Amino acid sequence: MPSSPRIPELIIDPAKHARIEQLMQIAELMDGQFTLPGTDIQFGFDAIIGLVPGIGDLVSGAISLWLIKEARRLGVPRWLVARMVWNVAVDVTIGAVPVAGDAFDFAWKANRKNMELLRRHFTK
Repeated sequence: MPSSPRIPELIIDPAKHARIEQLMQIAELMDGQFTLPGTDIQFGFDAIIGLVPGIGDLVSGAISLWLIKEARRLGVPRWLVARMVWNVAVDVTIGAVPVAGDAFDFAWKANRKNMELLRRHFTK
């Protein structure tokens, strides 16, 4: 598993730092845990769960929304939460389209995008 970007510990308190690191690890499991052999294409459990007809994208969307809830508990502003929700909404909506949505799940990494937003927020 590729290492996730690290949060500078001097910017935030140790408890927040540890929680953000945990959230980033979960996001990495969802979006980049595996690599297609012979390629640089990474995917995670989001793409795998999304293959389950009917509920797969809803389940992975629920996990993504939980990550956003945890980010909110860390103190991110509402505008940032709205942007994160948008990323997940795009993922779930397009991911629900049969076949094309499954391919989209390999490309659109909502959790990684959201954790990058979280990282940037706490390093400013």
